Amino acid sequence: MSDTVGLVVVSHSRALGEAAAELAREMVPGDAVRIEVAAGLDEHTLGTDATAIAEALTRADGGAGVVVLMDLGSAVLSAELALEFHDDPDSVLLCPAPLVEGLVAAAVAAAGGADRVTVAAEAGQGTAAKRAQLGEEPVAPSGPVASRPDRVERFTVTPPHGLHARPAALLVRAVAGFDARVELVDLTTGRGPVSAAGLTGVAALGAASGDEIEVRATGLQAGDAVAALLDLAAGGFGEGGSAARADADDPPVGSDAVAERPPPSPLVDHGPVAGSPGIALGPARVLRPTALAVPAEPAGTPAAERARLAAAVAAARASITAVRDATPGAEAAIFDAHLLMLDDPALVDVANAGIDAGRSAAAAWASAARDAAAQLAALPGEYLRARAADVRAVGDDVLRALAHADREPDGAESAVLLAADLTPAEAATLPAAGVVLAGGSPTAHAVIILRARGIPAVLGAGKEVLDTPDGTLVALDGDTGELQVDPPDPDRFRARRARARARERAAEDRRHEPAVTPDGTRVLVGVNLGAEPASEPGAPDPAPGADLAGLVRTEFLFLDRGRAPSVDEQEAAYRAVARAMGGRRVVLRTLDVGGDKPLPYLPQPPEANPFLGVRGLRLALARPDLLDDQLRAIVRVARDHPVSVLFPMVTVPAELDAARAALARAQEREGPAALQVGIMVEVPAAALTAARFAAGVDFFSIGTNDLTQYTLAAERGNPRLAPLGDALHPAVLRLVREVCDTGVPTAVCGELAADPRAVGLLVGLGVRELSVAPPAVARVKQAVRESAGLPPDLWTTRDAEAVRALLPEG
Repeated sequence: MSDTVGLVVVSHSRALGEAAAELAREMVPGDAVRIEVAAGLDEHTLGTDATAIAEALTRADGGAGVVVLMDLGSAVLSAELALEFHDDPDSVLLCPAPLVEGLVAAAVAAAGGADRVTVAAEAGQGTAAKRAQLGEEPVAPSGPVASRPDRVERFTVTPPHGLHARPAALLVRAVAGFDARVELVDLTTGRGPVSAAGLTGVAALGAASGDEIEVRATGLQAGDAVAALLDLAAGGFGEGGSAARADADDPPVGSDAVAERPPPSPLVDHGPVAGSPGIALGPARVLRPTALAVPAEPAGTPAAERARLAAAVAAARASITAVRDATPGAEAAIFDAHLLMLDDPALVDVANAGIDAGRSAAAAWASAARDAAAQLAALPGEYLRARAADVRAVGDDVLRALAHADREPDGAESAVLLAADLTPAEAATLPAAGVVLAGGSPTAHAVIILRARGIPAVLGAGKEVLDTPDGTLVALDGDTGELQVDPPDPDRFRARRARARARERAAEDRRHEPAVTPDGTRVLVGVNLGAEPASEPGAPDPAPGADLAGLVRTEFLFLDRGRAPSVDEQEAAYRAVARAMGGRRVVLRTLDVGGDKPLPYLPQPPEANPFLGVRGLRLALARPDLLDDQLRAIVRVARDHPVSVLFPMVTVPAELDAARAALARAQEREGPAALQVGIMVEVPAAALTAARFAAGVDFFSIGTNDLTQYTLAAERGNPRLAPLGDALHPAVLRLVREVCDTGVPTAVCGELAADPRAVGLLVGLGVRELSVAPPAVARVKQAVRESAGLPPDLWTTRDAEAVRALLPEG
């Protein structure tokens, strides 16, 4: 706090001064800004006192100076007199801004690290939103605008969380390709105008669900740009009744990356939990966030500084792109928001304006990023505040490039990294033997990336773990959640780690061999795919050692599209997957989206409980045009590649009948094809009546993640329910057995399929195919070879913990 500008409130009324200060403090985190009050002659007597003001100036000055806001009349005279009593009057600015609105704006700017001049200027803009709402032109528009826009329209914000990062990013992309300048004004709150060309500006608008937004466009393609934006708005920005989430049988992914190290997640009361499988033992290395200093350097000519900034932005783009490209699977999309911000006018244009005013490239960029982050951090709602972290992370990337400084590694290959939490970029790049997080969630982006990298992790260890001295020996088991700091018997962990590594080497050596149980049963091990792999000659195998692509999430291939893909476009994408698999069977799941898993081109009305709403095959049957196009594309590929079609979220046989009728229509149009047909068993009703589906399918595929949450009424994204939502619960296992007992070939494609300790259990229940992430193929095949069948006491167990106690140690 000593590095931020202090604020002093001077008012005739102590009650008014204290209330204004309290309101301003609510807008900034913790004690980020020192706000002192010099108001009234006592609790009840109106007046101002120069001596009291001087004392408040001293208390408020932490080294960065003070800005004073006053109400009226003699308050100004008293403040001027107080300057004569202050040791450093040049460090104080008397600001003519309105007391309440100005104080709030000043507090937000000061919390973001702005200097005295900037804080005072922001305070002066305090009534801009009010004037805009009352019909007056705001003081500081987003940039030069025509006196009369070429096109003005309005729309109402419908996403439940307002224009948070995902719909804001879609909006920016929707208008980016047009020769037009587009601005937005929130008529409900009075905020704006802001440029629609930048993610930060749109997010900073803070538009909530139900707000009315005015769109103003100028330029040759103003009408087209507005039309594209209104089409997006009419579709609800691709969102339904809840925030977007990823496939229910895969860890959630998305573009809402939190790029600055977030605070620890609220801890549940069950202590450390498993995050990423494996055993780690090594010296502790505590990850402590460090501030990146702005290089102290004189400014060159504006042209030279602009060129330096452009070069730094290009270097940062290359760095972020490298991290994205090195990040496996769909998780790479986490970094797309960072790349988008590098073109954001709220950063680039503001920084260039600072350069033109005489600042160096580093100082101008740091100020622009700091102020943009402060605006976002002050907004209500976690979605919007999280964007401030994105801005700060991108800001640091550019500052490093300007200073020619590399990101200092905070980990070591042999160390166990201890942190409050990790950003996705840290999880993707930091070296570590293992990771322990004070908070975290098994479904967090960073943890998903750790699993993809094969780094063992334990989560929810509590903030006390961050007090561990560097170098202290730490042991962890990412399969069970066991954590020991300075373990009394480290040799026990070393032995377990040695056995695990030996199993991994043995498994890797046999990756390309069939998976056969000790009694001679062949089990197929496939991969789950969610991105179009490279398929050109010489491209790497996307699924080394896998027997098939057991689940291709087709909706992931077109996530960011503003319109539905054509039959030809879908055919090309599916054919690329089939070519990359080199003749191995490909299981294409039809669109699995809905209110809880939206697509931009397939908007849905809000639902009270989208998990139980119109999703999966229910939605596809309601949109036969989309289903017919997808099935035509699948049939085309099936004519020359081994392909299966998989229908998701099936509940009753009538849904399967309707889906098969649509498939028959597609085959009539495109010609016959040797297609296998299956359904996802995710709903308990489908599992309990599986025999009634048997005649209409060639195979079942059990999504254990959804089946578990529906069976146990425990939403899988809720960390407080993590111990309850365990797929090894006897009720879930009985449903798996019910499906397998039909005699129809049965696969499992949920997370349970990748748990080596559970593999033997699934095989014993009758599962003959397991589909997992590509890195897990060798490990799961080896688990099949070592499987010992069903434990004799399985059906007498009372809960998942009792089931786990019967399983062999991993």
